[in-house]
Amino acid sequence: MAVIKVENLTFSYPSSCQNIFENVNFQIDTDWKLGFIGRNGRGKTTFLNLLQGKLEYSGKIITPARFDYFPYPVEDKTALTEDVVKNVCPAAEDWQIMRELNYLDVDCEVLYRPFETLSNGEQTKVLLAALFLNEGRFLLIDEPTNHLDTQARELLSAYLRRKKSFILISHDRHFLDGCVDHILSLNRADIEVRNGNFTSFMENFERQQDFERRQNSRLQTDIRRLEKIARRTSDWADAVEASKIGAADKGYVGHKSAKMMKRAKVAEARQQKQIEEKSALLKNTEVESPLKLSPLDYRSERLASFSEIAPRYREKEVCAPVSFEIRRGERIALEGRNGSGKSSLLKLLCGQRIEHSGTLNFGSDLIISYVPQDTSRLRGSLADFAAFHKIDESLFKAILHKMGIDKGQFDCDIADFSDGQKKKTVLAKSLSEAAHLYVWDEPLNFIDIYSRIQIENLIAEYRPTMIFVEHDKTFQEKVATKIIRL
Repeated sequence: MAVIKVENLTFSYPSSCQNIFENVNFQIDTDWKLGFIGRNGRGKTTFLNLLQGKLEYSGKIITPARFDYFPYPVEDKTALTEDVVKNVCPAAEDWQIMRELNYLDVDCEVLYRPFETLSNGEQTKVLLAALFLNEGRFLLIDEPTNHLDTQARELLSAYLRRKKSFILISHDRHFLDGCVDHILSLNRADIEVRNGNFTSFMENFERQQDFERRQNSRLQTDIRRLEKIARRTSDWADAVEASKIGAADKGYVGHKSAKMMKRAKVAEARQQKQIEEKSALLKNTEVESPLKLSPLDYRSERLASFSEIAPRYREKEVCAPVSFEIRRGERIALEGRNGSGKSSLLKLLCGQRIEHSGTLNFGSDLIISYVPQDTSRLRGSLADFAAFHKIDESLFKAILHKMGIDKGQFDCDIADFSDGQKKKTVLAKSLSEAAHLYVWDEPLNFIDIYSRIQIENLIAEYRPTMIFVEHDKTFQEKVATKIIRL
C-alpha cells in the first residue's frame, strides 16, 4: 500500500486564460478502486495526463506508482491479438491471459485472430485484461463502457470488482456502484475524495448541499437584519451627536452617542463575518437548469408498427424477426447485445435504407427527431449547424449552455469539441425540435452524470413519445415504459 499525494496543483492550457486546476490538494491510496466523476470539459482526462507526466504544471504530484492508461494505443491493428497482448504485458503467462479473458467471457480463440477483426467491445475487454496483468501498475481507465452493451457492462463491472489500484472515469452510475470503493469528484471549486460507491457519494453530496442551502438562507436573512440594525443605530448616533448643540450636559449626550456608534460597529462586524461565512457556502453546487421540450401530440394512438422485421447484413438476418407498435406516450427501450440490430431498427424508422425483412408502417405526417450514435463527423460552427438543421439558433445555444457548455466555446469549430460536448450538440438539436416521436441512439455516450439527471428530469416532466437505445441501466429504469429485447 502506498499513497499518491497532490499538493497545490495548478494547471491551465497555454491557450486558456482560466486555470483548470488551482491549488488543488488531496491524497489517494494505491490500493483503492476509485471512480472519477465530474462534468464534461472540467478536466478529468487532463488530470490523468498530469498523473502520467504528459503536461507541465505547478505544485507537486508525489507518487510511487507507475501508471498504465486505457484506451491503450495499438500501433498495428493488423497484428494477431496474441501479439498485441504480449506487447502490452510481456511477462504474463499464457494461462494467466486465458484466465483473465475467461473472467470477461471472451472466447480465447480471439487471440489467434487479427486484432482489427475484433468488435469494439472485444478490443476493450482484451486490452483491459492485458493491462491488469502488468503487476505493480496503477491503471488509469478512461470511459471503458462506451462500446459495451448492458450485459458486457455487468461483466466488466464484476471483473473490476475483483481488482484494485485503478482510477475509473465513467458516467454510468449503475456501473460505478458495482465496482468502486471510493469516489474522486471533480467539483466546481475543488477535488474531493470520499469513501463508498457513487450512490453513497451522491447522497452525502446532496445532504451537504441541502445543509449549505439552509445555512445560506439563514445567513442572508441575518445579514439583511444586521444591515438594518447597523444603519438605524448609526442614524441614531448621528442624531444624538447633533443634539449636543446647545445641550446642558454635553458629556452625557456624547457618551450616549458613542454607545450608539459602538452598537452600530458591532452589528457591522457581525454582518461582515456572516458575509464571509456565506461566501464559503455552495461553491460546489451543480446547477442543473431545467431543460424544456416541445413534443407534438399525434392525432392517433398508434405512431408506427414493426411487423416481423429483421435487419439484414449481407443477406443474413442479424436478429430474430421482431413485432411491436409505438403508441402515443410510450418510451420504448431496445435491449440486446452489440450487433443485434438495435441501431438498424432506429435507422429504418428514420427512413434510412437498411436491408430488412418484414413490414414497417408509419402514421401519416409523422414528425421524427433523431439523435445518431456517431458524432465523429461533426464539423463547423454551432450557427452553421443550427441553420443546416433549421432549428432556432438562440434556443439551441441556450440549451447547450444549460447542459454545461460555456458560451466562450460557441464560436469554436464543433470538430474541436470533446466527445461529450459533441453528443450534447446533437441532443440539444433534438431538444430544439418539435416532434411527435423522439428516436435516440445511445444518447448518453460520453455525457456526464449531472446532464444525464437533467435529461431524466426533462423526460419525466414532458413525457414525450420515444424509442431509444441506451445501455445506462439507471437511465433505462427511470425513463422506459416498455423494453423490447432483441
